[in-house]
Amino acid sequence: MESPTLSEFDLYLLAEGRHWHIYNVLGAHPMTHKGTEGVRFAVWAPNARAVSVVGDFNHWQAGADAMQLHEGFGVWSVFIPKVQVDALYKFSITTRDGHQLTKTDPYGQAFELRPSTAARVTERRGYCWEDGDWLESRNRFDWQRSPISIYEVHPGSWRHHGSGRWLSYRELAEQLIPYVLESGFTHIELLPVTEHPLDESWGYQTTGYYAPTSRYGSPDDLRYLIDQCHQHNIGVILDWVPGHFPDDEHALAKFDGTALYEHEDPRRGRHQDWGTLIYNYSRHEVKNFLIGSALFWLDTFHVDGLRVDAVASMLYLNYSRNEEDWLPNEYGGNENLEAIAFLRELNQVCQGRFPGVLMMAEESTSWPQVTRPPEVGGLGFNLKWNMGWMHDTLHYFQQDPVYRQFHHDKLTFGLLYAFSENFLLPLSHDEVVHGKSSLIQKMPGDDWQQRASLRLLFSYMFTYPGAKLLFMGGEFGQRQEWSEKRELDWHLLQHEGHQGIHKLVQDLNRLYREQPALHRLDYNAAGFEWIDCHDSTQSVVSYLRKPDQHGGEALVIVVNFTPVPRHHYRIGVPLAGNWQEIFNSDSTYYGGSNLGNPFTLTATDTPWMARPASVEVTLPPLGLIILKADA
Repeated sequence: MESPTLSEFDLYLLAEGRHWHIYNVLGAHPMTHKGTEGVRFAVWAPNARAVSVVGDFNHWQAGADAMQLHEGFGVWSVFIPKVQVDALYKFSITTRDGHQLTKTDPYGQAFELRPSTAARVTERRGYCWEDGDWLESRNRFDWQRSPISIYEVHPGSWRHHGSGRWLSYRELAEQLIPYVLESGFTHIELLPVTEHPLDESWGYQTTGYYAPTSRYGSPDDLRYLIDQCHQHNIGVILDWVPGHFPDDEHALAKFDGTALYEHEDPRRGRHQDWGTLIYNYSRHEVKNFLIGSALFWLDTFHVDGLRVDAVASMLYLNYSRNEEDWLPNEYGGNENLEAIAFLRELNQVCQGRFPGVLMMAEESTSWPQVTRPPEVGGLGFNLKWNMGWMHDTLHYFQQDPVYRQFHHDKLTFGLLYAFSENFLLPLSHDEVVHGKSSLIQKMPGDDWQQRASLRLLFSYMFTYPGAKLLFMGGEFGQRQEWSEKRELDWHLLQHEGHQGIHKLVQDLNRLYREQPALHRLDYNAAGFEWIDCHDSTQSVVSYLRKPDQHGGEALVIVVNFTPVPRHHYRIGVPLAGNWQEIFNSDSTYYGGSNLGNPFTLTATDTPWMARPASVEVTLPPLGLIILKADA
């Protein structure tokens, strides 16, 4: 049957790379045409000789439902009467040299459960959102002065049924949301739930950029999870992968018989480390495909932000390559100019159309101005993962405490660049897999010291400038290295020591939210000041966290990175008078030895550490204390 005409304006915008609702044009869309209900199919395949739709409605017969080419745009379309929602389909593509390919829909919005790969006709009119208040408040979200504490979750291994089956999106809503509320996190971040063929990729090798994986339910089931999160004041961030894609034959690779989405030259088009393909960001339609995907999640799933994976691999043409294995840009440099332009436009468009969403970069190098606006030469992200802080801090904590004095610079170096970007402090999934062991197992010493060190690590992170991210399981001291094949070791919460770690994270999240000094100036040098960072011999540091002009009191943080208690330890403070210890990571409540400062401390006018006043404190072993002046 004659296809409903795709408008010239739609096709023009796609060719320009600026069709921000392309997900309503390409793909499969139920509609009524000339009084007949059916589905319009459309696909971009400019180098194909012929394209047809095959599916369970035509016995998968190539040529039965031939598509028409829109000349000059490379888009094929057809309207097929009586095709129903949930019908399965693919595209049969005849290449220029006569080969027959069967490809899944790049714009498919639902897919079969792996290992099957057909797309599924779907429609979005069924779900009734109830998160209007959340979206309205998000438009006014002052994220730079708000606490951002993210719980990173792999949906398939957070918790299982007794049978070993993973939870569905709706079951996650029932169980994950109360747990996140109890733990005190402000957001969850889902490892990629975009459709992917291989469980072991954790979603980072995506084939369905417009579809939530069917592993955990339908698209509307995911909408329900996000809607429920919003109704409970929990933001939802999606891990999103525009840097590469797998070379599975059914998906994007050589889509119309040519290198369409990827660069043809492997020196530009193949990731050697991951065995994946790299997008050709110079093609307008490819750029539109990716930005359209980002907007699709922000629009039709109400997602509150995207964590953009592997940005470093996108920025550098010679990323993880030998000298002879890469091609320089037109100026002879190693910068991927097309990818840079793509990232800038991605951030401008997403933040412009959806105020209050967070765009986060996993960028592991010293590339400048990742979180500065494009108009001043930046990439335009809101936040950048602080990989340097993460690596230095874990390196330090893995040292035996007796040797930490020789690694003191790992604690202090990060403050030299801490405010050059808007940083997020990640203790992510990447640090607890592939033989790296769990966070608690990284810590030296016996069981008590490991638990104390983990409590200290979290306390240090929550009092250090920047947004926070913690991968699931860390919050109660998961001991096994993470595996996507099994659930977390929830039985550990039967033990007081692990209960104590969880209680500590709950209280740290509460303090982070309630104390303006811990979040109002997270990305501003005015919010942090060393009291003393030179006591390497005793592995002690002390610092101030300060609020902005809107109120709140400065906090004094003192950290002892050894298992040796420090009595009568004098520190400089901003003013004389009474001070209270409002937090102690060594509290019995958290499983510690309860050494600290339970009574009011009186600071005298004795100058110390370039401060006008000072006070003597007791520093617990492997502990962090927070002091606050009496009002």
